Amino acid sequence: MKISLKIFMGYFLLVGLAAWFVLIIFVDEVKPGVRQAMEDSLVDTANVLAELATSDVKNDTIQSGQFAQGLAQYQARATKSYSTPANIWGIKKQAADYRVYITDAKGIVIFDSANIALGQDYSRWNDVYLTLQGKYGVRSSPVIAGDKNHDTIMYVAAPILDGKQIIGALTVAKPNRTVLPFIERAQNKILRWGALLFVLSLALGVLFTWRFTRAIHRLRDYALAVSQGKKSTNPSSSNDELAELAQAMQTMRSELDGKQHVQDAMHQLTHELKSPITAIQAASELITPTMPAADQQRFLSNIQTQSQRLLRMIQNILGLAALEHQQQLMHSAPVSITALVNEQILAVQDKAAKREILLKLKADEDFMIEGDAFLLGQAINNLLENALDFSPNNSTIFITLTRNQNKTVLAIQDQGTGIPDYALDKIFDKFYSLPRPDYALNAGQKSTGLGLNFVQEIMLLHHGKLEVTNAKEGGAIATLIF
Repeated sequence: MKISLKIFMGYFLLVGLAAWFVLIIFVDEVKPGVRQAMEDSLVDTANVLAELATSDVKNDTIQSGQFAQGLAQYQARATKSYSTPANIWGIKKQAADYRVYITDAKGIVIFDSANIALGQDYSRWNDVYLTLQGKYGVRSSPVIAGDKNHDTIMYVAAPILDGKQIIGALTVAKPNRTVLPFIERAQNKILRWGALLFVLSLALGVLFTWRFTRAIHRLRDYALAVSQGKKSTNPSSSNDELAELAQAMQTMRSELDGKQHVQDAMHQLTHELKSPITAIQAASELITPTMPAADQQRFLSNIQTQSQRLLRMIQNILGLAALEHQQQLMHSAPVSITALVNEQILAVQDKAAKREILLKLKADEDFMIEGDAFLLGQAINNLLENALDFSPNNSTIFITLTRNQNKTVLAIQDQGTGIPDYALDKIFDKFYSLPRPDYALNAGQKSTGLGLNFVQEIMLLHHGKLEVTNAKEGGAIATLIF
């Protein structure tokens, strides 16, 4: 399982369990909270009504006194005024919900606003029983006696006092269903906001996982590039630990690359220096003061040629090793590739003129690229030198600069014999070189075999590539693609 999926699943389980736990608590607390608030309001209402009913109870006029008349007027008024219902936080109140009944000191109902329990003995109901004993009387009973699956009614009682003597109890009853819309509304609102917060938390989790794993993936890609010998820059990260890990990997790569380049350079030097050193040694052993001057000159010329080849080989090996070790350009700036090509054409113009070779440049515009002008100049010079070596006398080297979509393409094509089929897959091998043709100034000689590797490394640093193929009309064509 990928680490990104593990992190996200862990975050999902943590956030999901926390959200579920919090939502369950909030939703479960809504119903008792609303009912507690309703009970609190019923306590106040019962006590106020008990004070208002005291005079009629004492005078035995509770059925026709001011208290009964006031309740009847309230119910009539409620019926009329609620024809345009009150809007309470989005919930419409359609009718009066209170029921009020009063018992005497023995628990017998002497007044009932609903006219359903007058004369009945309520002395055993908790609201009446506890209140007549001087305690807080409250109960919640089903609308249908014995049926606990249906709606319940909350009853809250207050004592009717004559001085300090309890002469009766007044109970205010209100169905719990009247607060059910408020409970459901609050629960739905909590669930909606909870779902929104959960989705936002998941989105943040996805974003966090993506950012964290992206940094890890960049480190992984960097490590893979290092293991495959590719050029890659040290990835940056805003995470301190990952930044330190990336820096440690960069340091390790530098150390390993340094050792590897030393080993490669030593191996290449010892392998490739044998031929010129052997040739120099043989010439120096054969040359004597008594041999003809022409032979002496031939051996001395051979020693000089091999010495120059030896020097170029050492320089090329060191230069190539430095490029292979370099992971990115040290000096990058806008470069006119057109002007750079013209400079390198001038640099080889004398050599081309000796063999009457024409260097023909075709550029539609002044092409600009971002790069290192010195390295690019070396790459172009190397390809021009190769083209000159394999071009016949009185021929033309065609140099074209074009734009292909978002790519700048530099092509150098000679009119030589092209690359033999057996050598097409070897030309980028280190130290592999073809002998120069008979018409070249250095006929029969080989180069160091490092030139195309040198150009290839320069192009990799510029995020481009080098292609060398045979042209359809003859000759070879080297292409730099930026």
